Amino acid sequence: MPSRKALIRRPSPRLAEGLVTHLERTPVDTALAVEQWERYGATLRAHGWETVEVDPADDCPDGVFVEDTVVMFRNVALICRPGALSRRAETAAVEEELVRLGCSVNWIREPGTLEGGDVLRTGDTIYVGLGGRTNAAGVRQLRAVFEPLGARVVAVPVTKVLHLKSAVTALPDSTAIGFEPLLDAWSLFPRRLSVPEEPGAHVVLLGGGKLLIAASAPRTAELLSDLGHEPVPVDISEFEKLEGCVTCLSVRLRELYV
Repeated sequence: MPSRKALIRRPSPRLAEGLVTHLERTPVDTALAVEQWERYGATLRAHGWETVEVDPADDCPDGVFVEDTVVMFRNVALICRPGALSRRAETAAVEEELVRLGCSVNWIREPGTLEGGDVLRTGDTIYVGLGGRTNAAGVRQLRAVFEPLGARVVAVPVTKVLHLKSAVTALPDSTAIGFEPLLDAWSLFPRRLSVPEEPGAHVVLLGGGKLLIAASAPRTAELLSDLGHEPVPVDISEFEKLEGCVTCLSVRLRELYV
């Protein structure tokens, strides 16, 4: 029976100090961010997901972006080693929670770096963004852990955005959905749909044809609706100021032994 759990982590009081790489820094309203995060969690729960709150990391401004701390394949967790030194303290509490949930745990080790935002899984294919926060040693270690389990790993160059999933995610039928101006190697994805807005490239599969999408991508939501999907918009404006998107704020655990 598939599990429907989602790891989330409350924003740090220091959220406004979060890293910004490809955007100009603009002021973040931390109180509004907390409200948006609470609505995000409520939306997951409203669509049948049980949210599991990882212990807060108040000293880590970027800790709310829990996706970057771990990559899941079936019930196996690969604990990341963030490319940003300031983010490495974020992983310990995530690992503890995953052990409690019964996951088998592996680790990215020095000199490897890997952030979960660079990893897009569609079925048994795992696309890994290479060039920003994730290095070649990190990709090799991911291959070593997941290929013996049946995964096919495809490395994708990333130079224009923070993470691979800043530019591309996937629909339920494994069609890649991307914003072409930010993609280095769009042709690596066999089935692809270009979208008209950068935030429209980010969707979270809620099940039943429903797609969590940022409220800042109304044209993409309309396109997806026309294609028979059901967009579920959420406002994450404060996290977008820190290069965050709807995928960054949770880790879906779909194949735990339950």
